[in-house]
Amino acid sequence: MTDTRNRRLNLSAGLASVAVALSLIALKLWALLMTGALSMAASLADNALDLLMSLAALAAIAYAARPPDDDHAFGHSSAEDLAALFQAVIVLASALAIGALAVMRIVSPAPVSLQAEGAGMAVMGLSVVLTAALVLWQRHVARRTGNRVVAADSLHYLSDLLPTLGVMAALFASQRWGVSGVDTGVALLASLWLGWSGLRIGRGAWDALMDRAAPDAVLERIGAIAGAWPGIHGWHDLKTRTAGSRLFIALHVEIDGRLTLNEAHAIADGLEHALIKALPHAEVIIHTDPVGPGSGREARG
Repeated sequence: MTDTRNRRLNLSAGLASVAVALSLIALKLWALLMTGALSMAASLADNALDLLMSLAALAAIAYAARPPDDDHAFGHSSAEDLAALFQAVIVLASALAIGALAVMRIVSPAPVSLQAEGAGMAVMGLSVVLTAALVLWQRHVARRTGNRVVAADSLHYLSDLLPTLGVMAALFASQRWGVSGVDTGVALLASLWLGWSGLRIGRGAWDALMDRAAPDAVLERIGAIAGAWPGIHGWHDLKTRTAGSRLFIALHVEIDGRLTLNEAHAIADGLEHALIKALPHAEVIIHTDPVGPGSGREARG
């Protein structure tokens, strides 16, 4: 019953994320046509990214319930990385387009005037309310279920609040003092932020698809747990890879060869569960090597 309830909560968070992203895209598209603010276009592009990421998160949540099959023995989580790589390309293209438009406005001798700033600020204020409500719900779901996809999506939407406030400031400056340069500056900064985000997302997806090892901090944590586990005389040949939100760990451990098979298995099984507890969403494979008198092997650890 608990698993079913958690699955429903996770799906509700994913569906809410998609619904909010679609609503914000519709609202800001209308505001862009009304105001002509380039910073609004940057915010709209960011929400298009939000929609892609929300759809990927929803797909990941749905895929999480699917067990490995004959064709995908390690599961289907690499689909997350393929989606992320596609997202990165879209983000970089949007960043280049918005940055180019901002530069063209800077070098253009013709002044740019914004319109309907009040309507634009109202739309951005509504987007702040919708985003804040979504983040609160996602954080509640993440606390209840421990779902890392929902938690990551929540952090992404939380990071959108600052650019949104920047657009509101640009529209206010235009309405109050007739200064349109703030809009161009916000758009240029937003394009740089989008470009950095795209490169970060793309690098992470590329590393996962190329079976890059887990970060050094994770490797050190695995080594510390294995090295301190009772009955383990040493460990070697640690191999890790990531696929989507999954971490795969393969490890050789050295156990006294005089122990029975059941005793050796109990030690390795305990270590496996300890690693999974320390690193949720990890899949651990442990190979035991006998060491000591009569084994023909000496402990390396």
